[in-house]
Amino acid sequence: MASAGKPSLSGTSAKSRARARSLLSISDLSRRDLGALLERMKSMKPAIKRGETLSDLHGLAVGLFFEKPSTRTRTSFEVATIRLDGHPIYLAADDLQTSRGEPIKDTARILGSYFDIIVGRVYSHDTLRALAQFSGVPVLNGLSDLEHPTQVISDLFTISESKGKLQGLTLAFIGDGDNVCNSLLLGASLIGMNVVTACPSGYGPNPEILRKAHENAKRSGSTVRVVDDPKEAAVDSDVLYTDVWVSMGEEKEMKRRLRAFRGFQINSEILKLASKDAIVMHCLPAHRGMEITDDVIEGKQSVVWRQAENKLYGAAVSLDYVKA
Repeated sequence: MASAGKPSLSGTSAKSRARARSLLSISDLSRRDLGALLERMKSMKPAIKRGETLSDLHGLAVGLFFEKPSTRTRTSFEVATIRLDGHPIYLAADDLQTSRGEPIKDTARILGSYFDIIVGRVYSHDTLRALAQFSGVPVLNGLSDLEHPTQVISDLFTISESKGKLQGLTLAFIGDGDNVCNSLLLGASLIGMNVVTACPSGYGPNPEILRKAHENAKRSGSTVRVVDDPKEAAVDSDVLYTDVWVSMGEEKEMKRRLRAFRGFQINSEILKLASKDAIVMHCLPAHRGMEITDDVIEGKQSVVWRQAENKLYGAAVSLDYVKA
């Protein structure tokens, strides 16, 4: 965990740039790092929940560079920054010169001279890489087309709260092998959880991510499997997880995706195949009746609302981790 120290007056100082560390992927963390983040969340959560102001970001300016709209990611990072005594400024991409063709590296240089930390919610993971390369300040991935690491940090915390442990549990992800699935594969395998994904043909996780997850699993003593049958994935699982079938920017693929994902819904039939005390997770927003049924998301085994609340503490610990 980065030490609190005395904040610099400018995010452009040579010292802060030299020490900048970003969090673009779960792979940027070691197993020890991830474990420390989860432990830190335990101590942060009660204080933040009580509305206390911590001093972790005292005086630091945090820019929220968002190309995509957001409910939970935006508000969790704004509130987390305030609770850590920092100053959040929301930057909608449509309001910036990037919408008129300014190269992202030019924008990154300017934002880096104004802000101490940048949170990016972007369409392309390459945009995050450019922000990190040219801004010179820490960049946090608030979602890209490849990964959603801060979501998964809070998800692992939610599982640990619910189950009392992580190592040895089995997480079944059913649906689209998207950014959340990619980060879950990396995070769960790193910490020692077994992961099985069930995705339609052509909609599986990123091959390079999958390779890294297998490497993680070898080191942590866990397993990673990819199957094409949701029922097979669900059997004896401790966690059932799903995400939307049609993400932002994929609306034109709606009809094709609905056909491809037929049968990959988390419903009461699938839930019966899991362990009796299995929990159900969804990163939201949910399309009820598509990837998950209303009775399951509202059921006693759902931890979706605690999961959503924990994004606030995941945002807080992620900001604390990357601060200079």
